[in-house]
Amino acid sequence: IRIPIHINQTLQKLDGAQRRLQAVGEGDPSVEEIVAAANVDVDVDEADFLLRASRAPVSLDKPVGGGEDDAAELGHLIPDSNSESPFEAAASSVTRSRLGEALENLSYRERRVLELRHGLFGEHPRTLDEVGRMFSLTRERTRQVEEHAMRKLASLAEAQGLRDVA
Repeated sequence: IRIPIHINQTLQKLDGAQRRLQAVGEGDPSVEEIVAAANVDVDVDEADFLLRASRAPVSLDKPVGGGEDDAAELGHLIPDSNSESPFEAAASSVTRSRLGEALENLSYRERRVLELRHGLFGEHPRTLDEVGRMFSLTRERTRQVEEHAMRKLASLAEAQGLRDVA
């Protein structure tokens, strides 16, 4: 990564001031102290950004904690924001299970229309025309079947909710 010369010079002054302050004082100096000691024309926020950006990168394969044999790699300790948490996976599984049970109360055609229209259980969502062709129905009749099935599911859910409360 190429760093502009004036930024590199500022970084060198900040690093030198930080090392001098660490040698003289106890512990790590604050960013304000470093800026004052370096005698540079940058504000504290910019100096803080430059100091943090100049740190050496750390490999995600670097072992951390424990001995060499049982040490975990740093990359394994960073959570994957794209993966589903165990709680989300369990909730999703319960929801799929309940949805499957609710769909069992519908006729085969109603169930398949909903599965195909909404992309349930691994299907990809399809248009009214595509679903209608599969069942030899018009687009409007497919929409009516879908609407009827949704109303039936809503009434079943309402009855189930009342049964759970009682």
